[in-house]
Amino acid sequence: MAAAVLPRSVIRAVNQLLRKKRYAAALAVIKGFRNGAVYGAKIRAPHALVMTFLFKSGSLKEKLKAILQATFTHSRNLAYFVFTYKGLLAAQEKIHGSRWQFHSFLAACVGGWLVFGENNHINSQINMYLLSRVLFALARLSVEKGFIPEPKHDVFPWFGALVWGFVLWLFEYHRHTLQPSLQSSMTYLYDDSNIWHDISDFLVYNKPKPVK
Repeated sequence: MAAAVLPRSVIRAVNQLLRKKRYAAALAVIKGFRNGAVYGAKIRAPHALVMTFLFKSGSLKEKLKAILQATFTHSRNLAYFVFTYKGLLAAQEKIHGSRWQFHSFLAACVGGWLVFGENNHINSQINMYLLSRVLFALARLSVEKGFIPEPKHDVFPWFGALVWGFVLWLFEYHRHTLQPSLQSSMTYLYDDSNIWHDISDFLVYNKPKPVK
């Protein structure tokens, strides 16, 4: 596609530039921005599509607008974060001559503050998604490093029991503390299943269709 738009001489010049090692760090930052934008769109678009049409009311235009807005925000934020993180890493490595583990943590903290520090529903979902995986990974790392003893038996059943025990307790008695998207999902599962009027909204529909 690019070859059809740009002259071959330009394509060759660009390819030569991309192969020069002296620009590798800067080019990696740019490609990181590109990959963040693409990956964010790929992840958010199908999720927003399903969740919007399942749980949100409104006209088709309003639903499509919500899907596009959520996809754009996720894509933009991830692109900005990757750009910031890789840029700061490259700058720290340039200054110190090598990369330390702390550099990665510091660069990500700055990127997280700047990009994912705004309290909105997209950032909240992303941060919560990462939090669960970070806690899981830290538990594994603690075992690997010997900070906590390796369990003699499989603890995953206890993990599953506590997660579901706490989330249903919160849903039933402190619902406002849960994320709106989780509240919507659990309302559909546990509250709406208590209500029906006839076979149509018992098996076919979740709620009776409005009378026109």
